[in-house]
This record gives sequence, structure tokens and C-alpha cells, in this order.
Amino acid sequence: MSNIKEEDKENVSKVKRWRLILGEAVEKDFEEMSGGMDIALNKDELLMDQALAAIYNEGSESYLGSRGAGRGKSSPHISRWLGDVRNLFDKDLVRIIQADAMERCGLKQLMFEPEILENLEPDVNLASTILLLKDQVPKQSKEGVRNFIKKIVEEINKLLESDLKRAVNASINKRQHSPIPSAAALDFNTTIKRGIKNYNPSLKRIVPEHYYFFDKQAKTAASKYTIILDIDQSGSMGESVIYSSIMSCILASMSAINTRVVAFDTNIVDLSEKTEDPVDLLFGFQLGGGTDINKSINYCKKYIENPKKTIFFLISDLMEGGNRAGMLRNLLELKESGVTVVCLLAIADGGKPYYDAQMATKIAAMDIACFACTPEKLPLLLEKTLKGQELKGLGGIE
Repeated sequence: MSNIKEEDKENVSKVKRWRLILGEAVEKDFEEMSGGMDIALNKDELLMDQALAAIYNEGSESYLGSRGAGRGKSSPHISRWLGDVRNLFDKDLVRIIQADAMERCGLKQLMFEPEILENLEPDVNLASTILLLKDQVPKQSKEGVRNFIKKIVEEINKLLESDLKRAVNASINKRQHSPIPSAAALDFNTTIKRGIKNYNPSLKRIVPEHYYFFDKQAKTAASKYTIILDIDQSGSMGESVIYSSIMSCILASMSAINTRVVAFDTNIVDLSEKTEDPVDLLFGFQLGGGTDINKSINYCKKYIENPKKTIFFLISDLMEGGNRAGMLRNLLELKESGVTVVCLLAIADGGKPYYDAQMATKIAAMDIACFACTPEKLPLLLEKTLKGQELKGLGGIE
């Protein structure tokens, strides 16, 4: 008997889900088909129904007013609606609903209002839209917009920072040993590893023939790796720009490497001096221009002092509006000079690749790593690149 009840509960739950998906218009039909089951929506489900109807039902006036609303006096209703959405659905669904609301209900004009921004769930796609429209932000909303972008930066920073730093330290922070002894600089791992053969059973200790110490002297600029991030800021690059900016700031905070950041469309903006604050760096980008990749590669060449210790990341959708043949020739010349060249392809809509497939194939044919890389794989990609390891298996273009 209890099994039948559980089965009934599951059926009711399924019917209610379909009722929420299809909206109030099907309620009567569902009641007729229910076979006596109680499928009335409870209080929370009714709130869900109203929240979804505000976007997806033609002619709905709940929360958002009539279609195309989202202007003027209706903003308090939208704030309440956003609050309800965040309480009723999980984060992934909230982001989808928010994005649909922006698209279908004309809310872009309102999203710079403080009460709206406070209720929006931080989301990379929405941040991309804000950056695209940042020149339209009214003065009274600038601080709110910065705080909203900062929330997203902090979320992504948590995802990437420790792994990126570990990747760099594991790869290039192998300091030279020094002849000057210092207890604080003792390299325990090397001393034990090389002294293990001198283990004394009676003492139950290793008696090393030699102690190894790290060289505490600062590295010269010439001995450091240089990482150049050449970032496309054309209109389709919003999500990639956000991840690239945060990656740039994390790398720039590490003394073991020199980090250079260049943004380009048909013009070039050198953002290397803005890497102390990822929010400042993001606001330095001007999303929405054309694309001249070849011009930007030529500009970045000035930062290459030691090709064998330089990694050049081209972050772009490869939709070149400049000299396509010149771009390919420039990339090949960098590679042949000893520079490690990696092409990171644009991502959009939560990690989906977006790029010129023909151009990506030509770059890959030159034996240049070309990846549509999700953010989670960036630390591993960086570590393998720094170690000079094979990059296959990370989603590269063959």
C-alpha cells in the first residue's frame, strides 16, 4: 500500500512539473486527466507559476507588467520578482530565467537601477552584457555595477586562483641552488632525495654528504618567464574577456613571471598596468569593435626579449577582419623563433566554443596549440604549457 502511495506522489510531482512548464492555460485539461489526483499547486508552486508566467506567458501582467514592460514605475515589481526567483529556483535555473527576462521583457534598460542590480544573481553572461553597455551606466548606478561585477570576479577567482598559482609554481619556480648555507633556505626534498643512499640503520637517520640550499637572490628580468595575453575585445568576446582578465591578474600577482595584457579590436589598448585589480582591468576593455589580430600580434612582439621563455596566448574568436595571411605568418614566425604560442578560442553561453573553424584548423595545422578551453581546464593547460608537455586531450583543434 505504501508503494502505491509513493507512486502516486511521484505521478503528482510529474504532473505539477508539466503544469508549471506549460502554464495556467493547461490547468483545466490537467485536472480532467488527473484521474482524481490532487494536483492543485501549493503556495510556493503558485509563486513559481507566477514568476515563470511573468516571462513566458504572452500577455502576462504579473510582476513585470504587460509585455515589453520593465520601465519606469514597474521597477519595484521587478525587484520583488527577482527576489522571488532567487528564493524559488536553484542558481542554474535563476541564471537562465534572468537571461530570458532580459531578452523577452525589455529589462536591459532597467538593470542599471540599484534595486534591480541588488537582486540579480551574479552571472558571467549578464556581466558580459553589462560590460558591453557600460558606457550607458548612469552616474548613480556606477558603484552598484562595480559591486555586481566584483561579485562575479570573486566567484571566478575562487575557482581559478589556487590552481593557477599551483600550476606556475609546479612548473617554473624551480630556484637554482646556492652555495651559501642558510637554514631558512634548506631544500629538504633535494637533500633527502639525494642523501637517501646514506641512510644509517643504527642511527635511523639519513646522513647526507651534501646539503642543498635554495638561492634566495631575486631573479633577473631576463631569467623570468614572460606571459603575454593578447585578448580580442570584439563584441562576441564578453565571457572570454572576463575569464582572461581574472587569469591575467592572478598571473600578474606572481613575482616569478612577467605578465603583459593587450586588448585589441581594430585598435590596441595596452592594459598591463591595470592588472592589480581585475574589476579595473575589466572596465578597461571596450567590447564591441571589429577585429585586427595581425596588428595586435605585431604590437606584442615588443615584449618578447627571450623567445624560449615567452608564452604568447592569443585569446580570440579568430574572425579576423585584417590581414588573415599576415596573421598566420606572424604566428608561425613567433613559434619558429622559440616562443610557445597557444590560441585560446572564444567561449560563450556558459562555455560553448565560438570561433572561425577554418582559421582554427589552419593554426592547428602549423602545430600551434588551438583550444576551445573551458575555464576549469585553464590551470592544467597553463601547467602543461610551462612544462613543455603534450597538450592533446584538453579539447584542442586537430
